[in-house]
Amino acid sequence: MIQPRGRQRTLGRDFWLYFGGQLISQVGSSFTSFAFPLLVFKLTGSATDLALSTAANLLPYLLFGLVLGALVDRLDRRRMMLWTDVARAAVIVVLPVLALSGELVVADIYAVAFVQSALGILFNCGEFAAIPSLVGKDDLVAANGRIMATNSAGQIVGPILAGVLVTFMSPASLLFFDAASFLVSAACLAAIRRSFNSEPPPARRAAGGTGLFEDVREGLRFVWSHPVLRSISIMMALINFVAATPIAQLVLFAKQTLGASDTQVALLFAAGAAGIVIVAAAAAPIRRRLSFAVTALGALVISGLTVTVMALLGSYPAALVLWAASSGFGLLLNINTGALRQAIVPSRLYGRVISVASVLAWSAIPLGALAGAAAIRLTGSVADVYAASGILIALIALSFAFSPVRHGDRYLAEAASAGTPGAVDAEVARATE
Repeated sequence: MIQPRGRQRTLGRDFWLYFGGQLISQVGSSFTSFAFPLLVFKLTGSATDLALSTAANLLPYLLFGLVLGALVDRLDRRRMMLWTDVARAAVIVVLPVLALSGELVVADIYAVAFVQSALGILFNCGEFAAIPSLVGKDDLVAANGRIMATNSAGQIVGPILAGVLVTFMSPASLLFFDAASFLVSAACLAAIRRSFNSEPPPARRAAGGTGLFEDVREGLRFVWSHPVLRSISIMMALINFVAATPIAQLVLFAKQTLGASDTQVALLFAAGAAGIVIVAAAAAPIRRRLSFAVTALGALVISGLTVTVMALLGSYPAALVLWAASSGFGLLLNINTGALRQAIVPSRLYGRVISVASVLAWSAIPLGALAGAAAIRLTGSVADVYAASGILIALIALSFAFSPVRHGDRYLAEAASAGTPGAVDAEVARATE
């Protein structure tokens, strides 16, 4: 849908406060995304340890994801996100302090990654509700694309700065910047006036009267009974199982296949973020011209095949371009599936639905990362594993062209005609298949 002239002026100060806080936070988080695997590689040089660090980051979704998502729907989401940022700042500084004292071991990195991820679940579930609270339904794809593009712009600047700083500062010391960025994000959230809840949490608890685990079951029922939400979750679990390896082993691939220095590894991370900026900025125009299925599934096919070509060429300059394309088109899928969920899911279920979707989709990542590490040890070639992973990603995406994902536009139209997000009953939607 083409936005009416002047729509952007309605976004207001609260949107831009949120927008700015997340941009700064993403710059800090990009320091950590670069520093974590580099620290693990320098401490161990092991593909298995790199996979374990990825597993530690995703394990909280398996253990706590559903309950934390339900909890978010019972809290003041904005205030919860604020204090979560403060807690994340306190946790991340543990690693540079240990490094400066000479006591840092790889198990400490796993532990901090685990706690940070658990806190991140709370923040991400709240964030899913923040965007539709700050913009209108017609602006969801554009707003999600703009925020992802701007966040990724921060992730371009971050790795480049980190690549410069790491020449005269330890990778662990870079984490002080992330801690500071979390505090800036918290300050921006404190200044926002608008609620991220459709109704006050106490009123919602009184009206519902249900227990936390019943809330979890309600979220599970909603996702699993809705054909397109169920299909997307299954597809993403399969994709993430395969894609976990190219992400987890990027430092190893860059070092062994591309012969990259630490600074060149940072530039490779920055290239991935640059690809996200370019593609995310074009998300709304692309979506206006192409169907949901073509946009989402086509993006996955391109994302997978570019990884395969990158592995086959083994060229650092080509890898910068190809990794940018793979990262950008991979996030184009997330932009569109996220906007679809925000459009068809009731606001009161936002926290539960995004946590259910995340658990179902991301539960495969730890297993996939460990399987990828085993494949690298077995074949002795990280490049071969990358090439196979890219082909599998494309094949999985193509197979879901025959699933309810192909009817994504219909579900969006039905939700829009009903007048409120999530008003289309899952049973009615299933009956139309």
